Amino acid sequence: MLKLMLSAALLVTFAAGAAPQPITLAVFDFELDDFSASPEGTASADTAQLEKGTDTVRQLLAQSGRYKLLDVGNVGAPAAKTHTLRDCNDCDADIASKLGAEQSLVGVVSRISRTEYVVKFHLRDARTGAVVATGDSGLRMGADYSWSRGAASLLKAQLLERQ
Repeated sequence: MLKLMLSAALLVTFAAGAAPQPITLAVFDFELDDFSASPEGTASADTAQLEKGTDTVRQLLAQSGRYKLLDVGNVGAPAAKTHTLRDCNDCDADIASKLGAEQSLVGVVSRISRTEYVVKFHLRDARTGAVVATGDSGLRMGADYSWSRGAASLLKAQLLERQ
């Protein structure tokens, strides 16, 4: 009986120790790609809503337990500073790799009109640049205050609940 109990305890200990380590992830600030009739650049209100969306996504990913987020606040790469990682031919993977991340995430809010938008993300392997996961919310309705909800919904449905 004692042998059986010790064997069971060893199996439980082994199974608990076999849990996968969190993936180190560089989550870059969400970017705005404005296709509305008269884009005026990223206004301060847009910047605040993009920051809110970024913060919401970072919290969801960290709370999932699957990811360990790295600080990207001091990244000096021009595409990161100007929020144009979406156009840099996958340079986010290289930046993330230099930070020690295994993966990178770039999110984009594409504004179609003042009340229509699409949220997208690309998750890449930092070593190879290969796309690990990608998602697109489809056309959504709502002003800029709804971007964070759209980003959260997208990440939950197309990344966190799928893996």
